[in-house]
Parts: sequence; structure tokens; C-alpha cells
Amino acid sequence: MESMNTTLVGRDRERAELAAFVAAAAGHALILRGETGVGKSALLHDTAARAERDGHRVVRAAGVEAEAGLAYAGLHQVLYPLLGDLAQLDAGTRAVFDAVFGGAGAEPGGPASVMTLGIAVLNLLSRAAARQPLLLALDDAQWLDDASADVCGFVGRRLAGSPVKLLAAARSDVPSRFDTAAWAELPVAALSEADAGVLLDRRHPELPRAVRRVVLEQAQGNPLALLELPAQFAGRSGELLDDPFGQHTGQPGVPLPRRLQHLYGARIQALSDPVRAELLKGALDGAGARPDDGAAPGARYRMRDADEAVAAGLLDIDPADGGFAFRHPLVRSTIVQLATPNQRRAAHQELARVHREHLERRATHLAAAAVDPDEEVADVLEAAAESATRRGGALAAVAWLTRAAELSEHHADRSRRLADAAFIASNAGRLGQAHRLVLADLASGTTESPAAVLAAAYQALYQDGDVRSTHRLVAAAVEKVRDSGATEPDEVVARLVDLLLGLSSFAGEEGPWDRARELLDSLGGLVTDGSRLYSDVWSDVVRHGLGRTEPVADAVAKLPDLEPWDVTRLGITAHHLDMLSQYRPHLQRVVDRELETGAVASGLVMLHLIMLDQMAAGEWADAEQTGERVLGLAVEHGLELFAAQSRAYLAQVAALRGQLARARDLQAETEAWARPRGLGLLTQTADAAGASAALSAGDYEAAYLYAIGVTAPGTFQPYAHQAPRMLLDLVEAALHTGRAEEARRHAQAALDAGLPAISPRLAVVTYGALAMTAETEREAAEMFALVEAHPDAARFPFEVARIRLAHGTRVRHVEGRAAARQYLLPAAEAFERLGAAGWTERAQSELRATGAAPRASTLHLATLTWQERRIADLAASGLTNKEIGTRMHLSPRTVSSHLYRIFPKLNITTRAALRDALSRSEEAVGVGVGVGAGVLV
Repeated sequence: MESMNTTLVGRDRERAELAAFVAAAAGHALILRGETGVGKSALLHDTAARAERDGHRVVRAAGVEAEAGLAYAGLHQVLYPLLGDLAQLDAGTRAVFDAVFGGAGAEPGGPASVMTLGIAVLNLLSRAAARQPLLLALDDAQWLDDASADVCGFVGRRLAGSPVKLLAAARSDVPSRFDTAAWAELPVAALSEADAGVLLDRRHPELPRAVRRVVLEQAQGNPLALLELPAQFAGRSGELLDDPFGQHTGQPGVPLPRRLQHLYGARIQALSDPVRAELLKGALDGAGARPDDGAAPGARYRMRDADEAVAAGLLDIDPADGGFAFRHPLVRSTIVQLATPNQRRAAHQELARVHREHLERRATHLAAAAVDPDEEVADVLEAAAESATRRGGALAAVAWLTRAAELSEHHADRSRRLADAAFIASNAGRLGQAHRLVLADLASGTTESPAAVLAAAYQALYQDGDVRSTHRLVAAAVEKVRDSGATEPDEVVARLVDLLLGLSSFAGEEGPWDRARELLDSLGGLVTDGSRLYSDVWSDVVRHGLGRTEPVADAVAKLPDLEPWDVTRLGITAHHLDMLSQYRPHLQRVVDRELETGAVASGLVMLHLIMLDQMAAGEWADAEQTGERVLGLAVEHGLELFAAQSRAYLAQVAALRGQLARARDLQAETEAWARPRGLGLLTQTADAAGASAALSAGDYEAAYLYAIGVTAPGTFQPYAHQAPRMLLDLVEAALHTGRAEEARRHAQAALDAGLPAISPRLAVVTYGALAMTAETEREAAEMFALVEAHPDAARFPFEVARIRLAHGTRVRHVEGRAAARQYLLPAAEAFERLGAAGWTERAQSELRATGAAPRASTLHLATLTWQERRIADLAASGLTNKEIGTRMHLSPRTVSSHLYRIFPKLNITTRAALRDALSRSEEAVGVGVGVGAGVLV
């Protein structure tokens, strides 16, 4: 009995009312009413079990649809367990029962009236309840025959003062005599979204995320659907989950279990043919559903003349526009399931005509209506797939391209479409599906075609991190294309070349990059401008990145029109050039859709890019949260490369925040996975995390060893992406370990290599390194002034704080304590805001050395992130949200959201109070705006 209690989820209110019903001293009747499968029976049985524990005698009965036409069949079921008490009743009462149930004492003339029989039932119940309270639990009351229902209704209205209680459960969507019984009612609604999730997770804890989402959407809180639907996905291929109920193909998809079909099937079959046809068109077009294909709600088919379905409880009237809407998603699914293939194809054909002007909706219906090869339909599907991919619908695009291949009239077109589908499936993280699509094109060969190479390469890279053999495989495929005599660039070449560049980037060493760049040179005009841009910037930004910022900046406006993998490639390029802040708003807008229905692999790269920009901007808590999210998703999808990359970035964040044990654990885990596989990108990132952790702990010798493991002092290791990024690490570690000459040589090498002209961050750190290693105070001051005056210095708060700390320390030794405070105070504040624990302690120590009193936390300002503080200062200066957004590369809406978070942190409610709040906070910690602080705020 206890297990029954633990299975009920989200029914606290109903169970409390039912407990009061059982505990009440006076007898009465109550009816549980709700739609089919909503959990009425579970509540009924739970209450019966409770009553038994409380000492009640419980009699259970249930209406049976097959006996609904047999007079008194239901009443006999209810009273049969009590007929043993008939002998204790008077002869007249016994005669009434004999007349109804055909006993030996039955007399001619038929059964008594409802009142006579009802009084006799009341007498029997009173006698049966004389020894202990009695509960009658009647399930499926809607199926009781009319005569039994009338008697039960009569009895239920007259139980007051007796120890008898009558609890019935009836469907709200099936008319019955209990609708007018005038009993107290307890409505049983669908579960809330949260409770539905709890029930599903409790009964099906291992359900994949995609299946879980589909089940929750279809069930809409109906417990029966939540428990029945998951079994239908057992053993189904992953691609079926992308369109489980046939919305893109028009096929039935996953068949509904019989119990779920029964919920609405009888009412659907009772409709007239025209109304059923109307509902089928609405169901196939998603009428009343969430628009998940880019169509506005009004663009869906609008059902007409369907009042009959409203009366049957299948449709509701949408109060927003007065149109028809399906009462439950399962109604739509059942309608599609019950239709014949010919009926579905005819409906799709008509819907295709309705949606002539909407490419993707027309493609959906043409795909389902077609039977024989049709090149015109295949062309429409191909165009729809391209459109879907650009708006985050890669999963739908794979389905459409696969169907387009099936409908192709020529083998070359079939092969091309299957290759496109396989490529998109690879980027969508459906690596097994991509392999199967390649195998489906048997005539083109399964191991040597470009499509086969791409599918195999993505699988080996994403799942296993196999960069070495995969690089050789793709390089050989590029050579084959080069030697085939092709003269014009095409999609196949671009895909192979861009994958080769990605593999070279993950390798992060000279051999793969030399091979890749040699191949690109030999391809000549077959290589696109985009691929050449990636080759230059990804390979070695120090030697090839100069002058490459303009095309990356110009591409920002074109991002909405690009496919997701092109967006991520440009984003990676922007990261190398320290321009990610311009890309982040777009990435944040589209990443969720890619992870949900689009190119999952591209979505994970987008999250990594967002994380990297959060790290650069000093939003380290957000960066950690983003990193944990992408790590979980990568593990869930079995994409181990992205999981390892996430751990490497999380190690960097932990090191910056002074979480040294966590940083070293993540660093070691990354190293153990990446180094045997030759993944230089990840091992260098792990080395950078090690250097950061060592610097945070003040272990400068360890930091120096990590830094020179990436590049030697005075040079920048070719193709080592972390070499320029660790400029300050190497310089500071060398200075603190007595290697001043090496530090000076490395800073000068950065200037000689032209780093300040390549990116704003490289400019800031180069001038900062020169200031740290300057041989004269004048030179140090000049270099430091260049840092402070740089227009983009505010975008790199951690680097600037490090430079200020180093410069303030130098000034203290040369010019005295008072002169140093103007640099050390803003440095300490910045470290505190960032959450850089080790650096904060070091800066505070330097401040104490100047004679400054120990400082408390910076009050409200310390709770603001660097970005929030920047926005607050700009808003306090009178700039509008749009003007702030332009400066910060944010949308006005994002600026507004930040301000709403800032106000409670500063204990204010209006924009006008910002200036005073910021001034009070600064005064509270004894900080003037000053020369040093003014640049960043």
C-alpha cells in the first residue's frame, strides 16, 4: 500500500481533500472528474487504500463499457460483496432486491422504481456499515448502465448521517448520468510541467533527452501518456525521434499504444467524413501546435466547419482568434494514426497547394504526398533543407534531403543529396546516421567518396579525438580532388578543405599545418576566400593574422544568412583576432536552437566561443556555467573531443579564480586524454591553465616551465595558438625568477613580430610586457600609457589589472608609496570584481606596502561583474541603452536586462539614482576615480 502512495506525483491538493473526505464523520458522495488517463483511478485506489488503513471496509467496483446496456449490471457489481447482509433485512427489502437481481423471491411485475430500490440499497448499506465504516469506490462510473447510475446517484445524495461514503471516478469527456447527479465534485487536472517531468523521470530515469522532450510535449501532463509513450521509442533509431509523429514526412512515425489511441479513437471514428478530413488536414499541418518551423501561427491551416468535433470534446475554440484548436496533442496524433495512407497523401497534397508561398511547409507536404520519383519535388525539398539549416533546423534538413534523394530521378542528384544529408547529420552530432546515409549510396563507393571520407572523419574526430590518421585520410581526399582536374571551387572541396584546416588546428603543430597549407597552395582557385582566411588565422596568427580583421568584422552583418558551421568558423577566426565580443550576441541568440533541433556540434562550438568571450570579458562565473553546460551536452551526445575541450577551458577558469585543486585536476584529465592523441590545441590549453594556476599561487618557477613548454623566450612557436596568448605569463614568470633578460627579449619579440597591429588584446599585452621589462622609468611610463590609452583596453580587464599591478609595484619602488596607489587601487578592485583570489591577495599586499589601510570589500560595486560595472557607468553618464549597446557590442535589450540586475545590487530602483549609488560605493572604500581607474570605467 505504501508503494501506491509513492507513485503519485503532484497530487498533494487532491490527496488532502480525499483524506478529509475519508476522515469526515458524516457519510457523503464525491465524484472525481477529469479527462481519460489523467490519474483518477490512481487517486481512487490511493484513497481506498487509505480508508482500509483507517479501518474502513472498502468495496471496489468499476463500470464496464461492454455492460453499459445491461440494466442493473453495475449495481449488481457494487452490491454483490454485501448481499450476505440481506438475510438481516426485512422481507420487503429482500423482495426489492430479488426483483432486480432475479432472486428466488422475485415476483412478477418487474423491478421497483428508482426511489424504492434506492431506499432498499440505503438499508443494505447501513446494515453493512454497522460493524465498521464503509467506502464504496466506483471507477469508470461513466460506463455504468443508466439504471444503476440513477440508483447510485439517488443513494449518494442521501448518505448524510450514515457511516457510508461513496467515491466515484468519471471521465469528463464522456457524457453520463453522473453529470446531473448533484454530487460534490473534485476536478482532476493534468500534471504541471514540473510534476510531469518528475513522474517521467521516476518511471523512466534513463530516457534520452530528445525522447524525454517529445514525450513531455505530446503528453501535456497526462499521466497515462507519460507512462505509455516512452515504451514506443524503445529500439527506435535516433533520427525517428526528430519527427516522431510524422510531421516532416507525413508518415505515422511512432505508432500510438492502443490505450492512448483509445482515449480519443472512438470519438474520432464517430465523426462525419468531412469533419474527419478537416481534422486530418489540421493535424498534418500542426494546427493549434507550437510553431516550430518558422511559420507564424496564422500560417498554419485553419480548420473550418468543425463544430461537431468541438461537441465531441476533440477541439476547443481558441479565444485569441476564434479558430479551432486541438484539445490535446494526442488528438492530433490519433487522427493521423487512424487515417489510411491514401487519406494522408490526399490531405498533404491539398495542404501543399494551400502553402504555395511558404517554402518549408510546402516541402513538408509535398514530401509526404509523393509516391514516385519527382525531380521538381526533390528540388523543393532541397531548397527547404537549406532554409531550415540556416534557421537552426538541421535535423529537419537531414530528413528532407534524405527524402529528396529518394525522389531523385537521376543517380548523380541522389548521390549529391545523400552526401549533403550526411554532412549535415555529422554536424548535427548524428554520426551514425551520417555513416548510414553514406552507405545508402552504394554505387558511389562506401570508403573513397568525399561524402564517405567526411562522415568517417567527423566520427573519428568528434567521438575519439583521432586527429592524426583522420588528417591523413582527409589530406588524401583533397589530393584526389586536386588531381581529378576540377577547375571551379565547389561545396565538396570547401568541406574537405575546411575539415582539414580544423584537424590541423586541433593538432596544433608544424607537420599537419605545413601539409595543409601546401595542399591549399596547390589547389589554387579551388580554395574559397573563406578557407584562405581560416588557414591564415587559425594556423599562426602571429605570422599570418595581420590585416585579417576587416573581413571578420564585415561578416558580422551576414551571420543570420550563414549556415551554422560557417558561423562557428568565423567565430573561431574572431576569437584568434580577439573580436569575439562582436559575434557573441548572435551566438547567444542562435545557440539554443542549434542544440535543440539544429547542428549540435556547431552548437557546442558556439557555447565554447561564448565561454571564451566570457573569460576575456571577466565574466568568469558565467564562463564556468557555460563550460559545465557544454561538458554535460558533449558527454550526453558521446562527443568526447568537445568534452575534453570543455575540461581544458574549465581548467583555465578555475586557475584564474584561484581554484587551484580543481584547475590541476581538470588539467591532468585533459592532458591524459589529449596528449596521446596528438591534440596540441588541448595540451597547450592545459599548459596555459597550469601557468595561470601557478601564477595565481605565486609559484613563478612552475609558471615559467609551463610557459616555455609552449614557446621559447624571444620567439613565438609556429602554429602554437597559445604562444602569443601566454605573453604576459612568460614575461611575469621570467621576471619573478630572475630571468629579466629573457623577459625583455620576449617582450621585444612581440613588438618586432607586429603583435599590436594584429589584435587589440595583443596590443594591450605587448605594451604591458614592454612596460614590465622597460630598462628606464620613462620607457615604462610610455608603454604603460599606451595600455591605458588603448580604446579597447576595457574589454580585457584581467590583463589590464595585471599590468597595473606590475606597474604600481615598480612605481612604489622608484617614486614612492603615494604615487603607486593610483595604479594599485584600481588593480585590486578589478581583481576583486573578477574573483581572482590569488591576484586579489597579491594586490592587497602591495597596497598595504604603500601604507594604505586594509580595505573591506567594495560593497555594492564588488557584486557587479566587470560588464555590469561598465554598463552602469555608461548609463550614469547619460547614454541611452542603444548607445551603450553600440559601445559594448550588445543589443539594447541585453543592456536593459543587465540594468535590471544592476539596480537591486546597488539598492536603487531608477536609472537616475545610478550616479549617486556609484559615487557612494566608491567613497565607502576610499577610492577616487583617478587616472588609473578612469580608463576602464
